[in-house]
Amino acid sequence: MIKNEQRPLNFEKCPESDDELKKRLEIEKLIHKNIDQNIRFDVIVKLSLAPYGLVNDHFRRILWPQLAGVDVNHLGQAPTVDKLQYHPEYNQVVLDVNRSLKRFPPGIPYEQRIALQDQLTVLILRVIQKYPNLRYYQGYHDVAVTFLLVVGEEIAFAIMEQLSKTHFSECMQETMEATQRRLMFIWPIIKFENPELYQFLQNSTVGTLFSLPWYLTWFGHSLRSYRTVVRLYDYFLASPIYTSIFVTAAILLYRSDEILKEDCDMASVHCLLSVIPEDLPFEDLLKTSSSLLNKYSLTLIEKDVEELICQERKRKTDESLIVKRRQPATSNRIPIITQWLPNMLTAKPLILTTAISIVVGVCAYYYNNQYLAAGIS
Repeated sequence: MIKNEQRPLNFEKCPESDDELKKRLEIEKLIHKNIDQNIRFDVIVKLSLAPYGLVNDHFRRILWPQLAGVDVNHLGQAPTVDKLQYHPEYNQVVLDVNRSLKRFPPGIPYEQRIALQDQLTVLILRVIQKYPNLRYYQGYHDVAVTFLLVVGEEIAFAIMEQLSKTHFSECMQETMEATQRRLMFIWPIIKFENPELYQFLQNSTVGTLFSLPWYLTWFGHSLRSYRTVVRLYDYFLASPIYTSIFVTAAILLYRSDEILKEDCDMASVHCLLSVIPEDLPFEDLLKTSSSLLNKYSLTLIEKDVEELICQERKRKTDESLIVKRRQPATSNRIPIITQWLPNMLTAKPLILTTAISIVVGVCAYYYNNQYLAAGIS
C-alpha cells in the first residue's frame, strides 16, 4: 500500500549566501524607492523567476499581492467561522484543516494554532461560498495555508480568490476530467526531451497519479522544506497557469538516470516518483522549467496529447475486434457483450484510465489521512 502521510514542514533558516544578500538588498532598494511600495509588474516577475525569488517573507507580504493582482487597500472583513458552519463543505474542510498541523511552525502556542486553523477554515469556505461553481478539493488547504502563513488572513483570501478563478480553476470543476487531461501534458515534454525515459515510463504504466498532489498543491503537500515551498510559490505566481506541469517534467528529466535503473513496473516506478528527494537542486530545475516553457507551446503539447489519446483509442479498438472474432458463434449472449465492449473500451480510454487512477489515489490519500487524523498529517 502506498502511504501518503504528509511530512512536517521544516522551517529552519539557512545562512544567507553572498548572492542571496545581493538579491535582498536589490529588492529592499526597489521597495524603499517607491513610497507606496508598488513596483512595476514586469520587474516583480523578473525578480520572482530569478534565483532566490523574492528572498524572504517580508518581501513576499508586499509583492505576492501585486503578483496576484490583489489591491490590499480594498479588502473585505472576514466573517467568523460560526457564520460558515452550515456550508455543505464545512465538515470536510474542518477535517482537512485539522490534519494540517504539520504545516504550521513548530512550537507556536496552542491558542495561536487554533486561531490559525479557524482562519484557514474561514478563508477556504469564503472562496467556495462566494463562487458556488467552484468545488473544494483535498489539497486546496495546502495552498491556502501557505498564503495564510506568509501574508495573513485577509490578503490570503484575496489571493486564493484570484487563483481559484485562474490557476486552480480546472482543479475546482465538478469532475477531475480537466485535471487528468492536464496531467497528460507531462508526456509530450518528456517524449521530446528524452525518448528513452518516455518509453520506459509508458512501458511501466505508471500513469500520472504520482504528480497529482504536485499539481493540486503547487508541491506544497509533498515538500518538507518551507523555504523551498515559498520559493516555488514565487515562481508559480510569476509564471503562466500550467507551469507546475513543466516543473514536474524538469524533475523527471533530472532524475532520468535514477528512474531508468528502477524495475519497469507500475508499483516500483510509482513508489520512486511519489517521494521528492530532499536534495533536488530546485533553482536549476526552475531554470530547466522556464527553458521548457519557452521551447514548447501549449498548442504543440495539446496536439501531441490528442495523438496519444487517438493511438490508445485505436489500440483498444483493435483489441476489442480481436476479442470479438475469438468469441464462439454459438453463444446467444456473447454478441450482445461484444457489441457493448468496444464502445466501452474506445470511449476516451486513456483519460478514463488516468481518471480511475486519480480517484483511487485521492481515496487512498483521504482514508490514509483519516487514520492519521489525530493531528498527524
